[in-house]
Amino acid sequence: FQGAIYDRQASYWKKQLQGAPPEISLPTDHPRPAAQHFHGAKQFFTLPDDLAKAAEAIGREEGATLFMVLLAAYQTHLYSITGQYDIVVGSTIAGRLHTETEPLIGFFANTLALRTKLDGNPTFREVLRRAKETCVGAYAHQEMSFEKLVETVKPPRDPSRNPLFQVNFRVQTIEPPLLELDGLSLEWKEVDHLISRFDLAMELSAYNGFSGYIEYSTDLFDVTTVRRWAERFEKLLAALLAEPGKPIRDIPAFASTPASNRVSLKETRRKPVEVTKRR
Repeated sequence: FQGAIYDRQASYWKKQLQGAPPEISLPTDHPRPAAQHFHGAKQFFTLPDDLAKAAEAIGREEGATLFMVLLAAYQTHLYSITGQYDIVVGSTIAGRLHTETEPLIGFFANTLALRTKLDGNPTFREVLRRAKETCVGAYAHQEMSFEKLVETVKPPRDPSRNPLFQVNFRVQTIEPPLLELDGLSLEWKEVDHLISRFDLAMELSAYNGFSGYIEYSTDLFDVTTVRRWAERFEKLLAALLAEPGKPIRDIPAFASTPASNRVSLKETRRKPVEVTKRR
């Protein structure tokens, strides 16, 4: 990974991430610790199956995958929470571009930085087109590892947060195979491992129903806040899919966030901390 291949990939990512915000201004329930501790939890939720069908339908109309549709909705959701229209979301990709890797055992996955700008009060169809363009470009330049990307782009570094993005998004559309053992009946079950690698991460599964979970940093957010965001995402997704030609800021589900909740991370960290002296 050097020479012309590196130059081409580096040129794309430098241009794509130039001027990107170093952080997403999610309103936190607690001041951000000086260093990231990765304490976390998961909030599970289930979505109506008709939303998955509606998302697939608009994807077919726009020549987009289900992932692109749901990513566009998630970035719109983040915009509605933060008031920040320039959104960078991380997402995992399989990383097996070459046929020679197919028979090999190993972890080839890479993480992409997907940046979409939602300025100008676009319709959801336009947001989807922007997200699609972002994804197609990122897929074509996915050979640069995330570690090399950080080294190349040189974003501001802060030990309290991940570089380039602090929010992650994943969609599972293929049901994992079930191990068959004589005399045993097995089923997959989601487990909360009490770790969060990001401030916030959402994973949606579009097989055997439409469900998902939000993985969140318990150092920053309370479960009530995350549960409320999950409910808001469902309402906003339904509204976006029902009226994809309507400007997103004109959709009631987008504008329903109270202004008092739109507090930036910097504003949250400026709050004084009361210290009680003991004798």
